[in-house]
Amino acid sequence: MPEPLKISRRTVLAAAPAAAALSMTGCGVLANQTAKRPRIAALVTEVRRLSHGEVILDRFLEGFGWESGHHHPQVDLVSLYVDQFPEGDLSRERAARFPQLKIYPSVAEALTCGGEKLAVDGVMIIGEHGKYPVNEKGQTLYPRYEFFQQTVDVFSKNGRVVPVFNDKHLSWNWELCAKMALTARCMGIPLMAGSSLPVTWRIPSVEMPDEAEVEEAMAIGNGNPDSYDFHALETIQCFVERRKDGETGVVRLEALRGDVVWKALAAGSWSAGGWDPTLFEACLCRSHTLTPAREGFNHVYPTPEDMARIVKDPVAYRFEYADRLKATMLLLNGLVGDITFAARIKGQSEPLSTLMYLGGSNDTQPFNFDALVWNIEQFFLTRKVPYPLERTLLTSGLVAAGIESLHRKGGWIDTPHLEISYLATRHSTFRRT
Repeated sequence: MPEPLKISRRTVLAAAPAAAALSMTGCGVLANQTAKRPRIAALVTEVRRLSHGEVILDRFLEGFGWESGHHHPQVDLVSLYVDQFPEGDLSRERAARFPQLKIYPSVAEALTCGGEKLAVDGVMIIGEHGKYPVNEKGQTLYPRYEFFQQTVDVFSKNGRVVPVFNDKHLSWNWELCAKMALTARCMGIPLMAGSSLPVTWRIPSVEMPDEAEVEEAMAIGNGNPDSYDFHALETIQCFVERRKDGETGVVRLEALRGDVVWKALAAGSWSAGGWDPTLFEACLCRSHTLTPAREGFNHVYPTPEDMARIVKDPVAYRFEYADRLKATMLLLNGLVGDITFAARIKGQSEPLSTLMYLGGSNDTQPFNFDALVWNIEQFFLTRKVPYPLERTLLTSGLVAAGIESLHRKGGWIDTPHLEISYLATRHSTFRRT
């Protein structure tokens, strides 16, 4: 069982007024667990092929491969709120094919199944994909917080709460992230959040050693800021949170974009403005999708000149933890199409490194969601959060800080609000091969 939520005093003071304004009726009173299969409501931005809504909901409806068989979740998806219905919408077809599932016109009606009282035993918020406003910083304003707030309103009116899962980061805005975490703590809402990265396969299948003294860490991935930066940051965090003395939080961050990334690479060390080249090489050599550096060859390790030619828009976040651990997150679109991790551990000559294996491409089933859905199911069955919410709170804040630094064209940002301390669960939650 994860340790109780611990947030820095600055964070509490910043978010407490808004949290206190919420009704605390029924604080900490979980809805009664019945002998029947738990009934689940899903609040989704959209449901189309390969959207998070589709790949998560279909696993609850159809089942998925697990271990040596096809697993059918022991919960029932009974209600659905869909915010947008784009061309290719699949939600209506799913509701027609599964008679126990009904689409409702509002969040409140989905949670009450059209009645007056809370009628479900768990809630999933899947606020990823869909056409939503994009602000001047490039952040898509997905309504995760709004879905959560409307869920809280139903809990308050009913005087009881049920477990809530939130897909990916809590919100695009740090203050909203903090409000969600504080509200969950105050009202006693079991809140699970995050993506598939911490629970997917690792190649090789490794974990951070107990009591490891981590000196520097890195993750290299693909995708864009405000989306895949969360995945790479979450990858770093699910490893380094297990270091000696636990998590201490992040005190400052700087973002780099464009040619300055290659200058940082050439710097050759953290103290010189870059990162450990041994970790960079370890990450690239774990990748299964490293782009060939020379036409007609598929195994040539790229030079810095090759990388600058292949990657059109490199992005890096360099950040420092309160205990002086250093970390770098890089998005190198075109060079890699997966996410890898490496860390330098005191007393070890070789870095710890691995690939966060996500299964097939978009032409096949995205198998990495199997482990995430299995963990969500266990969460609804046991009402116990499988890993700390603080991990998602911290990585959500890192994404917001990274976007802010990019918006300012780089430069260090102090992050006293991210001095979030917690201990990781003793058991590992990633999927074994």
